[in-house]
Amino acid sequence: MEIVTSQTKSSSNDVSVLSTLPLYRHPPQLEVRLEDFELFAIDRLRVLKGISDGLSRGKKPVEIEELVKKLWNAHMKLPQASETIKKDVISHFVLRLAYCRTEELRKWFLSIETTLFRYRFKSEGPESQRALLVEFDLPYKAVSNAEFESVKEMLSQVARSLGQTLNSEVPELVAGRKVYIHKGHAYVAMNQVVSLVVTQFRSNLSKALILTNRKWTTIASERENNRLAPIVESLSTSYLGPDYSEPKDFAEISLKDLDQVANSSFPLCMRHLFEKLREDHHLKHGGRMQLGLFLKGVGLKLDDALAFWKSEFSKKVGPERFDKEYAYSIRHNYGKEGKRVDYTPYSCQKVISCTPGVGDHHGCPYRHF
Repeated sequence: MEIVTSQTKSSSNDVSVLSTLPLYRHPPQLEVRLEDFELFAIDRLRVLKGISDGLSRGKKPVEIEELVKKLWNAHMKLPQASETIKKDVISHFVLRLAYCRTEELRKWFLSIETTLFRYRFKSEGPESQRALLVEFDLPYKAVSNAEFESVKEMLSQVARSLGQTLNSEVPELVAGRKVYIHKGHAYVAMNQVVSLVVTQFRSNLSKALILTNRKWTTIASERENNRLAPIVESLSTSYLGPDYSEPKDFAEISLKDLDQVANSSFPLCMRHLFEKLREDHHLKHGGRMQLGLFLKGVGLKLDDALAFWKSEFSKKVGPERFDKEYAYSIRHNYGKEGKRVDYTPYSCQKVISCTPGVGDHHGCPYRHF
């Protein structure tokens, strides 16, 4: 198998450029502070989940490429290149521990880490890419100038069929007719080499995840039961989205705007509760707490909240019963009764982790419905 590139400057066997893209073959022999152990992993998880979200939204390859750069610079890049590499390697191996534990977790991690590697490899310069080929010890070599000239016309036809210029795992490339086959050799353009490298990377990581799972479950988890194990096991279920439990001083909403804003801007869990309240004129305790504190958080004042809940509940239980059984809890949520605590809205993690029963409408639609 041969890689198409001109050898006017250097050969693939004489590469002096070292890539900053690790292959993650061996765990780092480093001392890592416990807080960095978790924080580095969370930062990398933000990158992986951002990529996963972009893929699920059907973003095009060029959009994913830009997304990877943006996410990496925002969450992983540090002022010193050496520190970035250290964080890169540590975070990968921590998440390898977290995502090796089940087949479903391994499948997700393998897919998204491979995607991340693919786009990081593509962003490397030609010399760095050749350095990675050498480091992978892949059985490919660059063609000589003379051989390049002899097959140049056929390679140009392949490039034109892909809508590319010539300058710009082989089975995958052959199946897609992205290579020129001649006398048992596949001539692969440099801009297609990523498929070869990514195939090898995915294979290596897949095997490593299985081995990591065996070692972690039989040895490490028992030794680290009270220190690292809780961190590792919680990472795969970490919520990394916005914190809606933080009070927003600038928020304010009026009763007359409530229906329009609920329809256009409420998250699905809250819109579902709002619609069920309008439909049934009642919610059980869990639903009243989840929706009530959310309405408080988006700026519904106490007087308006009392008027809103009373207008709905009175249609089913009557105004007297509402004043007697329900009004107190609303005033309590606003810090006007009992301990007078200024309660904040439920965080997404709390919504996700609750256990709704029969007849309940609260919880997270993506988990409970």
